[in-house]
Amino acid sequence: MRTPPPLAGGVHGPGALRPLLTTVLDALHQGAQDRGGPLPRGGPAAVADRLRHTVGDLLPTHGTGAETALRTLVRALAAGAADPAEPLCAAHLHCPPLALATAADLAASALNPSLDSWDQAPAASALEALLTTTLATEVHGRGDALVTTGGTESNHLALLLAREQAAAHHQKPHIITGANAHHSLHRAAWLLGLPRPHTLPTPAGVLDPTTLADTLTHLTNTTGTPSHILVTATAGTTDAGLIDPLPALADLCHAHGARLHVDAAYGAGLLFSTTRRHQLAGLDRADSTTLDLHKLGWQPAAAGLFTVRDPTDLHHLDHRADYLNADDDTEAGLPDLLGRSLRTTRRPDALKIAVTLTALGRTGLGTLVDRVCDRAHDLARLITTHPRFELYAPPTISTVLFRPRATDDHHIAHARRRLLTGGTAVLGRAQLDGRRWFKATLLNPHTTPDDLATLLKLVEGTTPR
Repeated sequence: MRTPPPLAGGVHGPGALRPLLTTVLDALHQGAQDRGGPLPRGGPAAVADRLRHTVGDLLPTHGTGAETALRTLVRALAAGAADPAEPLCAAHLHCPPLALATAADLAASALNPSLDSWDQAPAASALEALLTTTLATEVHGRGDALVTTGGTESNHLALLLAREQAAAHHQKPHIITGANAHHSLHRAAWLLGLPRPHTLPTPAGVLDPTTLADTLTHLTNTTGTPSHILVTATAGTTDAGLIDPLPALADLCHAHGARLHVDAAYGAGLLFSTTRRHQLAGLDRADSTTLDLHKLGWQPAAAGLFTVRDPTDLHHLDHRADYLNADDDTEAGLPDLLGRSLRTTRRPDALKIAVTLTALGRTGLGTLVDRVCDRAHDLARLITTHPRFELYAPPTISTVLFRPRATDDHHIAHARRRLLTGGTAVLGRAQLDGRRWFKATLLNPHTTPDDLATLLKLVEGTTPR
């Protein structure tokens, strides 16, 4: 009988992994050379055709062997990747992960703990508890946090807790959000069977305290007191990276007895910068927050967190399954992990985050944050001094919106797709103030001013003269 393929864990696992890692790293290098830029050339059909031709049969009768399969598929994936480590790949909140964090993620995959019961993840569960307490304290000065898959799951949790708190009083919560908010909040309301959120206009791109005050007063007068209201604010909007006026919003929520959730999936990284932390003043007063360290934290996805100022809020997630958290096991001192997530099987995503925080410290992370924010201001200056481009506004974090002068929205969409299919640059798009804009989201700390100048030249080459 043939010997089964080697495993990644145990005493012999590292020895089995070592030659395979060499194959993977070589394939990643070769694939990047094949691609030759931030994006593969040719567009969706060409990329799919090349992949099918290279990969062939994904389920052959007889396998190709580990080395061949790894080399072929990893190289094909790298050749067809949108690589955020390329300075001209700047469309989305899609960061280039640190090598350090990626190496830690390999260890997590090799050991494969599952954080749904202590006997599957003894050290990983203890590390996650240390990490969540650390980051909740960083945000609120106290509290607790859950590790999530990202902003969508964290925002879902915020609405779920609001629903359960209101249900204890036989009510449904009123959800208030701005037109600038992430789409996941509306989707969460739908999934949870909640009324459609009250969506307030944000003509300046951020929630207006006066408009919110009027809405809170109206809801209080209409429904009586107490009323269960959740206000959702944003620290780092998806389109422009704008931050709602958190101190004023927190004051209003306190005055009206409303709960405040801040979606800081993008902006939370500013906490690590001594020069930019003040932009998040008032975040500590939120009842809950969303953080994504696979954005302004340079982690491989997923690395989300949901924090709460009051740890007892998380009791609404308590759940029992005898094979995972039997009452007598819990009473005997085994940690109950099942109520730490909506998921059952969970990866130890805390490891890569903890390694990064420990290795770089606040100063190292803050330096990375400052570098990408500084590059955004460099790009804004290049746009402002360029006769053929118009800047939307000075950047708040690291997102820059701009557009060619004397052109229309249709041409901007066409020019963006031309850059994408040519594989030369990856820019996003945003619709603000009734107009379409190119969006550059700078998350690569290795990007240089020369890279930014090259980006503008490429965009300029797609615009009519």
